[in-house]
Amino acid sequence: MKENPALTSDGQQNNTPILTQPKVSKTDKLHEIVENLPPEKRTLIALRLQKKSQEAPQNQTIPQIKRNRHADSFPLSFAQQRLWFLHHFEPNSLVYNMPGAFRLTGVLNLAALEQSFNEIIRRHEVLRTTFYSVNEQPVQVIHPPQPLTLPILDLSELCETEREIEKQRLVTQEAQQPFDLKKGPLLRVILMRFGEEYIMLVTMHHIISDGWSLGILIQEFVALYEAFSVGKPFLLPELPIQYADFALWQRQWLQGKVLETQIAYWQEQLRGSLPILKVPTDRPRPVVQTFRGAEQLLVLPKTLFEEIKALCAKSGVTLFMMLLAAFDTLLYWYTGEEDIVVGTDIANRNRTEIEGLIGFFVNQLVLRTDVSGNPSFLELLERVREVTLRAYAHQDLPFDKLVETLNPKRTLDRTPLFQVKLILQNTPLSTLALSGLTLDFIEVDNKTAEFDLLLNMMEVEQELTAVLKYNTDLFDTTSIIQMLKHLVTLLSYIVSQPDLKLSTLMATLSVADRQDFQMNSQQKLIKTKRKSISREAL
Repeated sequence: MKENPALTSDGQQNNTPILTQPKVSKTDKLHEIVENLPPEKRTLIALRLQKKSQEAPQNQTIPQIKRNRHADSFPLSFAQQRLWFLHHFEPNSLVYNMPGAFRLTGVLNLAALEQSFNEIIRRHEVLRTTFYSVNEQPVQVIHPPQPLTLPILDLSELCETEREIEKQRLVTQEAQQPFDLKKGPLLRVILMRFGEEYIMLVTMHHIISDGWSLGILIQEFVALYEAFSVGKPFLLPELPIQYADFALWQRQWLQGKVLETQIAYWQEQLRGSLPILKVPTDRPRPVVQTFRGAEQLLVLPKTLFEEIKALCAKSGVTLFMMLLAAFDTLLYWYTGEEDIVVGTDIANRNRTEIEGLIGFFVNQLVLRTDVSGNPSFLELLERVREVTLRAYAHQDLPFDKLVETLNPKRTLDRTPLFQVKLILQNTPLSTLALSGLTLDFIEVDNKTAEFDLLLNMMEVEQELTAVLKYNTDLFDTTSIIQMLKHLVTLLSYIVSQPDLKLSTLMATLSVADRQDFQMNSQQKLIKTKRKSISREAL
């Protein structure tokens, strides 16, 4: 699941004792507590107080999300609407498929498995929702629960080599199977059997789900399966609202002064022409983006990760902020540009009513960092911290509304506003033990890339893993491997000498690393320019 940096930065336990001496006012006590907080938390509190004071004159309060069942069709949320239009533009695109694979080892109770998924589908209306166009406007239609029968592909009779080949083929095939938003269902579950081992493939379309939602689905599955497998009825608490209620609420709330305040911040933050990061590529950019992709994985040394966390604690920043500052530095080296724009995801689950809902809540934030003036890395880190915290404070503006407001020049060869993205996952799915059964999460690559580069950092059991997803029309595998190595080298120098200027950090790289980096960048630029000239000549 994807990290919600806003929750992470504000969710650390505060161990500061509350003073109880007599003759000390509540105001004084509160002031002392705030002063003892890390700089990051003080900044976040200040931002919230500032935002609250700005909104106070209008007496604006955020209304509660209420259940609305006057109809079975509802408007789409802003995020859903964006995917709806993208789907109509390219209906067979696989970019918004969300594939997941789970290894089930042990004695599997198939009846309990089906019963668990049927209960989850009953609970979450979004899993039985389809999307239509009425009067040229998209609507989501909720259907009654229908019994789910899981297809089982038995590969037990194949030899081990054939079994592995067929397993990989089927996993890829399922991940690349497009969805029909009108017909549905938009959730598919398939079982592959290998004797007492099963692979369960769970695929959803992004319009009904996100990373957090996958975690909810698995948590509910585990709880329900545990009960149903031993014949005990188990009912999870009924959900107070459904995703369609949120979509209706969002459209009613996000307007007027609320919308104007959000838009005003982002217009100021992203004023002027947003730069296009010219990361050296192995091939010229195609006229139309194809979304063909691949990924490379690298595990950082444990000692380096410990040093990174220590620097985070000392600097009063989250791990996400540290990695963003490092990534900005890397992009600055690769491009020579001082205005760096990187996108990220935020869970956007900042209301209790929606914490346990499956649905598409995740929002994209645009993080614009100024690296001019040759700052030290610590100075750059402070800039990143401020940019990130202010973005968190204005996270409610849906990305599609931001694009609509800024109205950038649209092209078919790249995504709007940013082409490079950073995500930190600090709550990954791990091994889960059930009665007589073990469930392991398996990463699935559906061979797509929505962006030029997407750096997915994952914190797993005291290890930090980097998965760099890239557009294969632009980059070769060797270039991506090299980029990951440069990132690790950079992080190693940052933790040892964080107060060095960016130019000095570059100079402290070993001669071999520096020459390798410079030659690689120059060769790519020359290679790309030659191919671009050749293509234009045609």
